[in-house]
Amino acid sequence: MQDKVTFEFAVIRFVPKVEREEFFNIGVILFCKRKKFLGVKYHVNKSKFEAFSNDFELKLLEEYLKSWKLICKGQPSGGAIGEFELADRFRWLAASRSTVIQSSKTHPGLCSDPEKELEDLFERYVL
Repeated sequence: MQDKVTFEFAVIRFVPKVEREEFFNIGVILFCKRKKFLGVKYHVNKSKFEAFSNDFELKLLEEYLKSWKLICKGQPSGGAIGEFELADRFRWLAASRSTVIQSSKTHPGLCSDPEKELEDLFERYVL
């Protein structure tokens, strides 16, 4: 158990009609302070997307998700948020909001490999 470290994660959701509170999971974001890891993995199921949304473009959603990835990586192309400290970037992305891309509440866990944990959570909650 000593080789395990704490992490936090949130599930990313697509909410096409915020007022109806209907959503489906499209990704996972994971933060591990001790391993200095912040990662996001996403996939938009096109058939679900088409069933849920008739007035939102898939290309636009994918652009938004790409910006989340840039922010996680801390690249200059991630804008001002991408320049924040690792923990602050996670908190900003996982913050409660009322837009078409939302995240669940954050959940804690223990892992030895945050990248593998991100993959496992992605398979469990998205695929």
